[in-house]
Amino acid sequence: MARVDHGVQGAPSEFLILAQSLARDRAAAAQPANCDPPISFSSNALKVLERRYLKREDSGKLVEKPEEMLRRVARNVASAEAQYVTEEEVSRIEKDFYRVMAALDFLPNSPTLMNAGADLQQLSACFVLPVEDSMESIFEAVKNTALIHKSGGGTGFSFSRLRPRNDAVLTTRGISSGPVSFMTVFDAATDAIKQGGTRRGANMGLLRVDHPDILDFVTAKNKEHSLNNFNLSVGVTEKFMEAVERDDEYELINPRTNEVVNRLKAKKVFKLIVLMAWKNGEPGIVFLDRLNRDNPTPRLGQIESTNPCGEQPLLPYESCNLGSINLSHMVRVENGDAAVDFERLRKVIPVAIRFLDNVIDVNKYPIPAIEEMTKNTRKIGLGVMGFADMLLKLGIPYDSEDAAQVAEEVMCFVQAESKKASAELAKKKGVFPLFKGSIYDSPGATRVRNATTTTIAPTGTLSILADCSSGIEPLFAISYVKNVMDNTELPEVNRVFRQVAEKQDFYTEELARDVALKGSLKNIKGIPDEVQRVFVTAHDISPEWHVRMQAAFQKHTDNAVSKTINFNRDATVEDVENAYMLAYRLQCKGVTIYRDGSREMQVLTIGGEGRRQRGKLVPRSRPLVTRGSTEKVGTGCGNLYVTVNEDEQGPFEVFARLGKTGGCAASQTEAISRLLSLALRSGLSIDSVFKQLRGIRCPAPLWDNGSQILSCPDAIGRAVERFLERSGSLPTGGASQDSATDGEGKVLAFLACPDCGQTMEPEGGCIVCRFCGFSRCS
Repeated sequence: MARVDHGVQGAPSEFLILAQSLARDRAAAAQPANCDPPISFSSNALKVLERRYLKREDSGKLVEKPEEMLRRVARNVASAEAQYVTEEEVSRIEKDFYRVMAALDFLPNSPTLMNAGADLQQLSACFVLPVEDSMESIFEAVKNTALIHKSGGGTGFSFSRLRPRNDAVLTTRGISSGPVSFMTVFDAATDAIKQGGTRRGANMGLLRVDHPDILDFVTAKNKEHSLNNFNLSVGVTEKFMEAVERDDEYELINPRTNEVVNRLKAKKVFKLIVLMAWKNGEPGIVFLDRLNRDNPTPRLGQIESTNPCGEQPLLPYESCNLGSINLSHMVRVENGDAAVDFERLRKVIPVAIRFLDNVIDVNKYPIPAIEEMTKNTRKIGLGVMGFADMLLKLGIPYDSEDAAQVAEEVMCFVQAESKKASAELAKKKGVFPLFKGSIYDSPGATRVRNATTTTIAPTGTLSILADCSSGIEPLFAISYVKNVMDNTELPEVNRVFRQVAEKQDFYTEELARDVALKGSLKNIKGIPDEVQRVFVTAHDISPEWHVRMQAAFQKHTDNAVSKTINFNRDATVEDVENAYMLAYRLQCKGVTIYRDGSREMQVLTIGGEGRRQRGKLVPRSRPLVTRGSTEKVGTGCGNLYVTVNEDEQGPFEVFARLGKTGGCAASQTEAISRLLSLALRSGLSIDSVFKQLRGIRCPAPLWDNGSQILSCPDAIGRAVERFLERSGSLPTGGASQDSATDGEGKVLAFLACPDCGQTMEPEGGCIVCRFCGFSRCS
């Protein structure tokens, strides 16, 4: 059992919070009871607020300030108290809500900030919809999905009840197309819905590992750009995992007949899941039996799915509203020692629990069935953000036993206090309506208002507003190179690191740029060893420690934990397999991995030429002399002569000329060559380039030297690939031009935000831009 009576103390003096970093926290804590704390949004937070949160007129003109947004939200959510307390008490509760948000000690999920007190009034982030084995149920779910996405929510589905591909459809004497085929319908519907211009649709698709179509599901994202609006997770059972460990077979069961239709080697299926995750980050794994072990209302049915990022298991038609406490504010310094400020945490938790419970009552739900189910169980999910910042202020490395101890202490405290707060609300307002038969319905058990109270959610945009690290993730980078309007690049440095560096007199702008380009403090001269040890980033931390930290928080969390297990690009399939098995053995409820550069998205080159300006890549200049070779390839349009030249950095330009001049084919071939050369000079990955060309088909394919040439673009792609083979520069999964290394040969790839071009971070199944707030999922 983790200790909760004190924090970790005795942090080294060089890491103590400097006066200026604590000024805002102390000022907020010291405010008189009748005085509101000052709001201190960062410049980046203000930009995100203006872009995504503040109210606008139909013309697009802003009509709200940040303070007004918080007051709108506090007033609306506090109005739920009117049926229980006096008008004066409602006013006091409203002030409490405003103060915790204005101090940035607590923030609710984004839909609440955006919509509370506004016309939409849809305040929940996540929903789960049922998909039964009938055409009526499937398209009812598609309709409800559209309504939810239109209102700003994300949806989770289990497709495990759908009959497998090629199974009988008795009503039409036809055959079923299977779950994966129907998922494309949901994906297309999501593409068609724009969530009010502020949030894009996101889905979780889950299939049980014993479904006959499991292999189709696992490989559904083997092709890039398929099911783009889905996160995929395999629902695995303890029985399956035991079969993996024993290298036994397991049964596949047709959900229509409930009969065994096949058997597969469990280890082979597991290794395929791992391989696909290594290749493109999906599918993740959800441990279904563990979700149901902690199901607070088992008589209502089995939990079959989660929300899009996997941290919120829900029954069909349930929704959940989430919020997070800013742990970077929950640190105090006394007598030269830094420690967790449990007293401040104790004051914030009941306010946050009351806030989230009230959201259930003032929420405007997209469909009646969701309102009924949500109010029957009243699930809420209080989590944390800023954990990495807390560790920095305590002087504790993320990948250490001390950090895991802090995680357990803090989350155990949050869990216990959240249950106390929910019990107090139950005394005043009553328990949740379907309390009877729940896990709390036994002699001596605590009577609570909410079936669940804690969840560790991703906090991509919330953490930008709170100016803290995201969720329980480590820092993604100590410093970023940020592009500004005049094409200059400025380093944006972690506040705590800068304070320590300035205090120890080793901070310079040149150092900050060097850190930004390398992505880590490792092997940078002039940074003391003890500073390098504490200020570790996601790239420095082994996957084992990522998993162990997730497990530490999971021990004291009702629902699940959103956490990305980061891998460097050169990680092996076996490395991913070990992480999945460790998550299983440490009692995690799910696992999501991300291997740098494993998804074919725009990648930022963070060193050398090909640098970006205003979020765009700039091609390197052409030298006077290059070297290369020309290959003759037969095509349906005639002989094609493909020349590939290279400079000291590798393939650099391509010229392609048809034997006959003029005409559309010749001009299009020249255009392809120019664009291909531009891509190579801009630092795009070579394998990504020729993968786009290979396989393009024209009406006149041709056999040439034993290979079928499908078109001129296909011929160019093949010629470039053969050049790479001859020159020995064909990528084999290691470093490529879209990457940089951390000084130890580990490859660090950075994703570019499609909105602003700045660096994005993977987080708990999402990819988030910390500069503009763009998120790949809702």
